[in-house]
Amino acid sequence: MRFLSLEEVIIIHDDQIERYGGSHGIRDLFLLESAIARLQTTFGGTDLYPSIFLKAAVLAHSLIKNHAFVDGNKRTGTVSMLVFLEINEYKLNISQKKLVEIILKVESGKWSLERFKKTIDINSSKIVK
Repeated sequence: MRFLSLEEVIIIHDDQIERYGGSHGIRDLFLLESAIARLQTTFGGTDLYPSIFLKAAVLAHSLIKNHAFVDGNKRTGTVSMLVFLEINEYKLNISQKKLVEIILKVESGKWSLERFKKTIDINSSKIVK
């Protein structure tokens, strides 16, 4: 499994700000590093987030909720999740409108991490090469 690096997430953030507007900058580097590392967490040698879909949800959730960037946290979290899935040969099959609705529910706390993960799981397909 391939994970996104700090540099890759910053590039995603900068791209989203350039495309759609907002302020550049990292508000809290520790929170950003924590969000990126969270999906690789283990306890006693056991992966706390064992499935790719749970890892994708954790990545987006952490980037969205930690507010590590000055602006564009939801966009960065969403695109980072999509890129993470893609580099691991999965595609999320949800319309942009529906994805925005889901991300807003995640950000507001209306959706649990588990519900978010289930939605990613049932709406993802393996990329056939």
